[in-house]
Amino acid sequence: MLIVGLGNIGDKYVLTRHNIGFMIIDEMIKNLKTSSINKSNFKADVYKSSYDLFVKPKTYMNLSGEAVIAIKNYYKIENEEIIVIHDDLDLPFGTVKFKIGGGHGGHNGLKSLDCHIGKDYIRVRVGIGKPENKEDVANYVLSNFSKEELNRLKDIIPHTIKAIEALKVESINEVKSKFTLK
Repeated sequence: MLIVGLGNIGDKYVLTRHNIGFMIIDEMIKNLKTSSINKSNFKADVYKSSYDLFVKPKTYMNLSGEAVIAIKNYYKIENEEIIVIHDDLDLPFGTVKFKIGGGHGGHNGLKSLDCHIGKDYIRVRVGIGKPENKEDVANYVLSNFSKEELNRLKDIIPHTIKAIEALKVESINEVKSKFTLK
């Protein structure tokens, strides 16, 4: 499986809402024996563990598809073997949902992926809530999680990782019924 966490590189983005994908990838690989794969055309941090590739694009969010298409093509990975973990403004904070395809909802990382690889990949949607004022979306997704939210993520992230592990062997419908958090 190719497991992609969406986010932005750089220290100032580490704990931002837009970086939930990176946060989950970091937690997933923390206790795995991984090797780092360095190919300049990948434009990503890529970690290999047994049969899985864990990816954190280094292109910034809006160009995530450039990194993923390079890795997908190199390893000849089909879209049904790609799991993308991303923040979702349209879901309340703490919600975790799963789907294949669908619209990008204005999410520039998904928009880039859709342009480069199509829409038929598995999506792990992690709700971050939305700002009261629609004009504040860019600032909101790039703002840090609150202390209370970070505390709640200590339960949400391990739950999401269990769901991702299940996606490797179970159907998306089975995973939806077992792991959806509302």
